[in-house]
Amino acid sequence: MSIAGKKLTGSAPAEPRPSGSWALQLLFRHETLLLLVLVVEWLLFYHYGTTTNRRGLVVGFGTLDRQFDILRHSCEIGLLALALTPIILTAGIDLSVGSLLGLCAILFGKLWHDGGLSIATAASLTLVIGAGAGGLNATLITALRLPPLIVTLGTYSLFRGLAEAITHGAVTYTDFPDSFLFLGQERWLGLPTQAWLFLLVAVAMWLLVHRTVFGRSFRAIGFSPEGARYAGLPVERRVALGYVLAGLIAALAAIIYTARLGQAKADAGTGYELFAITAVVLGGTSIFGGTGSITGTLLGVAAIAVLRSGLATLPVVLRLNAAEEMSGLLTGALLIVALAGSVLPKILSSLGARRQAG
Repeated sequence: MSIAGKKLTGSAPAEPRPSGSWALQLLFRHETLLLLVLVVEWLLFYHYGTTTNRRGLVVGFGTLDRQFDILRHSCEIGLLALALTPIILTAGIDLSVGSLLGLCAILFGKLWHDGGLSIATAASLTLVIGAGAGGLNATLITALRLPPLIVTLGTYSLFRGLAEAITHGAVTYTDFPDSFLFLGQERWLGLPTQAWLFLLVAVAMWLLVHRTVFGRSFRAIGFSPEGARYAGLPVERRVALGYVLAGLIAALAAIIYTARLGQAKADAGTGYELFAITAVVLGGTSIFGGTGSITGTLLGVAAIAVLRSGLATLPVVLRLNAAEEMSGLLTGALLIVALAGSVLPKILSSLGARRQAG
C-alpha cells in the first residue's frame, strides 16, 4: 500500500485554531498585500496624475477613458504573463515570448497581405505557427534536456532575427480591414473588445492551473521533478505542453497587438518578456517553481499596467519627457525586489538550519 493510502494512527490531535486566524492568514496572503499595493498605487496616480486627451483637454488619471486605455495596453503583456505562469511554476522560464509575438505579428500580416488569405485563415495559421514555435522550445528542453534559460535565450534571438529578415527591417503591414481593427480599437458590451478575450484566457488558465489534476502537476514538478516522476507523472510531456501553450498564447497576443496598432512590424513585443516575467514573479510565483497562482499573476499585471500608465500622467515625468525610461527603471526594480522576496525565505531558512546545527 502506498504511503498516501495508509491511515496514520496515534498522531497528535490537531491544535484548535485561534479565533480570527483565518482572517490573519487572508490578510497576510501575498495576493492580499499586492492588492493593497495596487489600490495605494492607483490612488496616488488618481490624486497627482493628469494627462491630455485627444481634444487637447487636461483630464485626470481616474477617468473612465484612461482606465480603458490601461486595459487595452496591458492585454498583450497580460496574455504573456498568463502563458508564463505554468512554465515558471515548473521552475522553467521562457525569454522568447516577446520575440515570438513580433514574429507572429509579421507572419500574420504577410499571410494576409502577401498571401491573399482571409483574416480568419491568416489568424488560424498564425496560432498554429505560434504553437509550433513553442513546440521547438519544448523539444529542445524536454527531449535534449537543455536548460530552459539557454534554449529560450537562443530562440529569443532566433525569432526576432527571423522577423527582421522577413521584413528586411523596413516592411510594415498596414491597411487592415475595419472588421479586424474592431478587435483592438473598439468596445464591445461596454469594455474594450480585447478585454473579453483576455478575460476568457484568464478564466481558462485559472481553471487549468487550479481546478485540474493536470494543472496541479505543474506545482509538483516545480517542487520536485524527481518526486513527480516517482509519483508517475509524465514530467516531460507536462513541461512540453506548457511551452506549446505559451507559444499559442503569444501568437494570440500578436494578433491582438496588430489589431490595436493597426500595423504589423518586426519590433512588436520588444521588452514584453521582461514585463511579463515581472508580473508573474511580482504576483507571488516563485522563480524556483512550486508555488504561485493565476490570481497573483493578474494582480501583478494590473500593478505594472497602472504603474506604466500612471507614470505618463505625472507632471514631473511629463516635464522630463521620461515616461518610458522611468517605466523601464521601475519595472526592473520591481523584478529585483520580487526575486529577492522569493529568495529571502530560503536564505533565512538556511541560516536558521546552520545556527541549529552549530
